Amino acid sequence: MIDPSAFSSRQRGALLGAAIGDALAMPVHWYYDRAALRADYGLVDRYLAPKNPHPGSILWRSSYSPPHPRGEILHDQAVYWGRRDIHYHQFLAAGENTLTLQLSGLLQESLLGKGDYEIDDYTSRYLDFFTTPGRHRDTYIEECHRGFFLNYARGKKPARYAVEGKHIGGLPGILPLAVSYAGDPEKAVRHALQHLAFTHAGPTIAGAATLLIDLLLPVLAGADLLEVIRERHARQTSPYLAFPLESWLDEPDETIIGPRLSPACYLADSVPATIYLAAKYHDSPREGLIANTMLGGDNVHRGAVLGALLGAAHGEEAWPGEWREGLLRQPPLLMRK
Repeated sequence: MIDPSAFSSRQRGALLGAAIGDALAMPVHWYYDRAALRADYGLVDRYLAPKNPHPGSILWRSSYSPPHPRGEILHDQAVYWGRRDIHYHQFLAAGENTLTLQLSGLLQESLLGKGDYEIDDYTSRYLDFFTTPGRHRDTYIEECHRGFFLNYARGKKPARYAVEGKHIGGLPGILPLAVSYAGDPEKAVRHALQHLAFTHAGPTIAGAATLLIDLLLPVLAGADLLEVIRERHARQTSPYLAFPLESWLDEPDETIIGPRLSPACYLADSVPATIYLAAKYHDSPREGLIANTMLGGDNVHRGAVLGALLGAAHGEEAWPGEWREGLLRQPPLLMRK
């Protein structure tokens, strides 16, 4: 029998963990030179504001030019694209979430407003969020969202707006659905995969999302996180589990993430990296998010997924008070009356 209060705490812990993991890593997002990361920020164990210049920024290589004005999504941030040393999140404040977690908040607002998951309601909110100037202050917009709005601007049919999802940045968006419908696994999976396919299409990311839900739901129900990971790993339920879990747990993080698994965003490495960190820090949530942050790369999106898993395992009290209270915006579902 599930204890309702413990279940609620684990739900809250997962939502908080996702927001905290994102906000903590935000200032050092996409630092691949760990020496530079430490030189610029020291040990990141608290919320910090980002700094320019970002020595590893490749925003100068990115571009976005919609073929029709209805696809305009960069607005006043457009002047920073194509320039060197620009921090991806330069205008965010300490404790503020990146665009990915802001979209998670948008989904949570839709769930609260409609009382259920309705893709049409989320769609209208999503289009308004991106096409209305001033809705957010983040400079960087992920590739899938850019691809979505290119197809939208070209007048393609709505079913073809989404582009292939190859990056872990697509996974935090399904967390509110997994958490909200944790008591009904069939509905959780169905809604999560529908939502994912809206912007991140294809079997590669769908497989990663299915694994994430398969790990998260039993932990929300009270199962031990490490035991769940070990059981799935022993059965090899996913290609993302094809790594030597037990032997890696005895090694320093820096010898795993970097030399053996890329710290970048691509699912083939970022998903195993996140699961490795979840197993290693299954009983140390605070230390796990700090370790993830200091490993650099796409630590924001790894951190959101890792934070959800660790928060689900330990409940909202897993997170230090200064981290919970320092978030500039609480996950909307936590403000439900």
